[in-house]
Parts: sequence; structure tokens; C-alpha cells
Amino acid sequence: MRPDRHRAGAGGARGRGRRGVIYIDADACPVRAEVERVATRHGVRVRIVSNGGIRPSANPLVETVIVDAGPDMADRWIAERVGAGDVVITADIPLAVRCIEAGAAVLKPDGEALTPLNIGNVLATRDLMADLRAADPFRQGGGKGFSKADRARFLDALERVLRKLAGSGGG
Repeated sequence: MRPDRHRAGAGGARGRGRRGVIYIDADACPVRAEVERVATRHGVRVRIVSNGGIRPSANPLVETVIVDAGPDMADRWIAERVGAGDVVITADIPLAVRCIEAGAAVLKPDGEALTPLNIGNVLATRDLMADLRAADPFRQGGGKGFSKADRARFLDALERVLRKLAGSGGG
């Protein structure tokens, strides 16, 4: 069975004939397998979006979307299509802002929910850290590594979001 895989075009209409999709900003996402497992259990479609290098899934609910190479092309593709009732998995804070504005639920891979109430602080912290790194070229290290506890938190958070969306009719 050949997985559903296609090259993304430039178009796309938000909300046209689709509801309840999980979008994964797939580049460097450590929880793709977990999303697929939970989505399958809930019967929710998944779109794994990247500019390549991702092995397609044989799962009929999972679509691998390959976008053109270039800065933020996967982010742009997701943001143009996401809407209320959808879930976005991303560590990219500017993408999270756009998805929240479109009405989607957003989770970071460590299970942290990004919401209209906390996204301003998260974005400000991101910008501050970028400024600190730029001011000190010798500053070493990044964030902490991805742990089993992060994976467990993510699974719990995704389950809660999907149950909430199912209970509210998707939006």
C-alpha cells in the first residue's frame, strides 16, 4: 500500500470541506509517531508537513505534505490551511501565533499548550532569548534535551485536546 504523499501547491482555502485535522510542523519534531498513534485511536486525520526527508506513513489517516524548500514554507502552508477544530504540533512560536489567531489548538512537542492567554509571554521570551544569543556570540548551549517525561506530557496533552474538541463538536 502506497502512502498518501503529494507535493503541496501554493493555494489552499481555510476551512473548505475539512475539519479536525492535526498538523505537524515536522522538521525536527520528536513526537510524530506518538501523534500518529493517538490520532489513529481517535480517527483524526494528520498532515505531516516538511520540506522533505520525512518517511511517509502507510497509515491512511496520515498524509505527508512536502513543501518547497525555503525559509518558513512549511509554516506558511500550515498557517494558510489551519482553522478552528484543528490541532497544530510545533515548537515554532511565530507559527503558533498564526495558528492560535486562526482558532486552532497548539501544542509544543513537550506537551505545553500555547493559548491566547500565554502566547504573548512565550513570544516575548523567545525574542528576549534571541537577543541575548545575538549579544553574546560565545553563549553556548540551547534548551534541555527531550525526555521521556516530555513525551508523556505531550501524549497526555494531545489526548486532552482531542477529547475536548470531540466533546465540543470540533470547534
